[in-house]
Amino acid sequence: MAGNQSGSSPLLKLKKLLIILGQPLLHLIFLFLYAVAVTSAVALRSTVQSIKFILFGFSQANTKTQILLSLIRHWLKRKAGKLTITLQAPARQALFLLKPKIRRKPLPKKTAILLTTLAAATAVVSVAVSLLVKDLPNPNRLITRDQIVSTKIYDRNGRLLFKIFKNENRTLVDLENIPPHFIEATIAIEDKNFYRHAGYSYRGILRALRTTLLRGRTEGGSTITQQLVKNALLTREKTLKRKMKEILLAILVETRFSKDEILSMYFNEVAYGGAAYGTEEAAQMYFGKPAAQLSLAEAALIAGLPAAPTRYSPFGTHPELAKFRQHEVLRRMVEDGYLTAEQAEQTKAEKLTFAPQKTAIKAPHFVMYVKELLVEKFGEQLVEQGGLEVTTSLDLNIQNFAQKAVTEEVDRLTDINITNGASLVTIPATGEILAMVGSRNFFDFERDGQVNVTLRPRQPGSAIKPVNYTVALENGFTASTILSDTPITYRVPGQPPYSPRNYDGTFHGKLTLRDALANSYNVPAVKTLSVFGVDKMIEKGQLMGISTWNDRSRYGLSLTLGGGEVIMTDLALVYGVLANRGARVDLHPILQVSDYRGRLLYRYTCPPDGRPVKPMIAQAAAEEEASCNKRQVTSPEVTFILTNILSDNNARAPAFGRHSVLNIPPHEVAVKTGTTQNLRDNWTIGFTKNVLVATWVGNNDNTPMSYVASGITGASPIFNTIMSGLLANKPPHRFEPLETIMRVAICPTTGTLPCESCPGRFEYFVPGTEPTKACIPKRAGTEENRKDSTPEARKRQERRVVRHESFDTIVNEILFTRQEALSSEDPR
Repeated sequence: MAGNQSGSSPLLKLKKLLIILGQPLLHLIFLFLYAVAVTSAVALRSTVQSIKFILFGFSQANTKTQILLSLIRHWLKRKAGKLTITLQAPARQALFLLKPKIRRKPLPKKTAILLTTLAAATAVVSVAVSLLVKDLPNPNRLITRDQIVSTKIYDRNGRLLFKIFKNENRTLVDLENIPPHFIEATIAIEDKNFYRHAGYSYRGILRALRTTLLRGRTEGGSTITQQLVKNALLTREKTLKRKMKEILLAILVETRFSKDEILSMYFNEVAYGGAAYGTEEAAQMYFGKPAAQLSLAEAALIAGLPAAPTRYSPFGTHPELAKFRQHEVLRRMVEDGYLTAEQAEQTKAEKLTFAPQKTAIKAPHFVMYVKELLVEKFGEQLVEQGGLEVTTSLDLNIQNFAQKAVTEEVDRLTDINITNGASLVTIPATGEILAMVGSRNFFDFERDGQVNVTLRPRQPGSAIKPVNYTVALENGFTASTILSDTPITYRVPGQPPYSPRNYDGTFHGKLTLRDALANSYNVPAVKTLSVFGVDKMIEKGQLMGISTWNDRSRYGLSLTLGGGEVIMTDLALVYGVLANRGARVDLHPILQVSDYRGRLLYRYTCPPDGRPVKPMIAQAAAEEEASCNKRQVTSPEVTFILTNILSDNNARAPAFGRHSVLNIPPHEVAVKTGTTQNLRDNWTIGFTKNVLVATWVGNNDNTPMSYVASGITGASPIFNTIMSGLLANKPPHRFEPLETIMRVAICPTTGTLPCESCPGRFEYFVPGTEPTKACIPKRAGTEENRKDSTPEARKRQERRVVRHESFDTIVNEILFTRQEALSSEDPR
């Protein structure tokens, strides 16, 4: 009979129950309380209903409850003797049938109340446990669960750029084939008490609660077993109920599997970044060798990745963080006695040689950029395991073309110490990224090729001047305003004297704002900034898209020459404002995201030319829909004037020549160069109404280039190659004037209306800023024609000219007077 089998004895049932529940001492107390409550019921019939409630609550649980009820019944039969318990399968209720002959002396009232209270408390606990365990996953699913669907990232035309997957790229490996130092490194950084706990750590939970309550940030308190359970068996919701399930499952897993089996499953389950899941694939991906051959330094780096694979990846946007994390792993190993301090220092000094990446990845800088955005939006687990279908704005043909242009030009410039380049191609009207080339070669680890320069702060040189001149044009200056390109020295208390110089080393006297900007002369730009102030330029730059000018105390008049670092993606926004007639549209590299079941999670509703995005999968209502969200940050008239200046090949001819690589006939293209005075950064950025191209060359280690001539070498040829390719076989592009803009003939030497001695040229004006007075014709014998070259005579002549200019140049007269005062203080 079953009752006589050894497997059915009460002691074995008790042992099995205690093992299943995890903590023997705690649950022995739990059983003792039940026994006391039942004994009380024997003596006090008033507590029979309480016992019914306790057992009824437990009767809704699983078979483990039946073991508990059987144990209570057995104990009562042996100890109470006179009491019979009848349990009705499937244990929907339990009733105590007391024989009428039983007569017991009632217990003291206080004792009865205490026992009843304990019984009620136990009932509450039993109900809570029942609710938690009624839909708890079976721990056996760790070895029987379904495959996880991969995430796929596509370009705008449906071509696969990268596949983030789990089981498909996993090679199972036995624990015996994982080196001991790898196991030790993982335990040290993830769960130092792994071999001493029963699935969860009281200290870890308390530490996580303390960090959350006191510091306001979430910190994981999970053991290795909990991480295995969380990733493989539970959802990604962050609730107390889910955390309690995680702990209960961890206890059950600890009773179902040995510690080595849990470690083996963990090492085959955990994500190490990119497409590498499991220790074996991580070793192959990062170092091109089996896990069994990993050195201590290599093992320490890989062991540190699971906490945040995207953030700590040596192939990610911030590869230096991988090294910092490796050092943290080694420090923990020293603390736990796995290494000596000397061994740790020797390991830190070991140079790591990463394996060439053979992963089928296209546009890697862009893919890593998009993956970070996806992780921020959806979380690491859903991106790595949720089977997302991601359609991006990238055009792979344009990406490959831009990458080729950057690589070939940089290879030609190695003799002048230029080792890297970058490029960004966008659609200004929608903010879509068509190409993102972050370096000459993503897989050039010797020169940090995985660093994405389009996302790194660099000094923009003169490429930032349009922001300064936007402020000037909004505050009364015009394209015909006369500026003075003459020596000047600025003295600010506590700072060294500042004397701006032009790129060509010469001064050009009086010239219009158009000529000063088109030829990128520095001195007039600095003088203009001094009129309106640095704060106004910072405010305008932030409105137009600059995100790095946060500490205003760092910046002075050199800001207009590139003295404040910017990010290429931000600079693309600034020039996008000009292309969009004053409207700012932020970058949107992701067009839509769906899951593998066809449910649309995100959609961007500003595709090119107003056409809907072609769906990759079945459509449904999107959980989130983003729009263009255009913001008008400056007037269309001001941006048209700036665009017209930047596309004026005749105006920039004195500095660049009429046939420079900035000119792309038969198209009208607005373009600006920028080179820092220390020769560390060289830029070219330009646009049409439909496309924007930004390019950069330099060195990742910030060493200066030997020589760069803007418009001849460096970023400009890359710009010319990409923009020419984009405009090939297209109708000639033109920037059509606005209906609200005025076109007036002026005298270019005075900025006034033309006169007999100055026939003039046409200029564009914001209505109300056009000149109303003409210049004064020169007459023979007048003082103006006398050859008086004394300084006093020249100053009088300049004042007379200024007085006859338009209202715009009255502001410039103030600038001229200020210049004279400052120049008189110059000891030179």
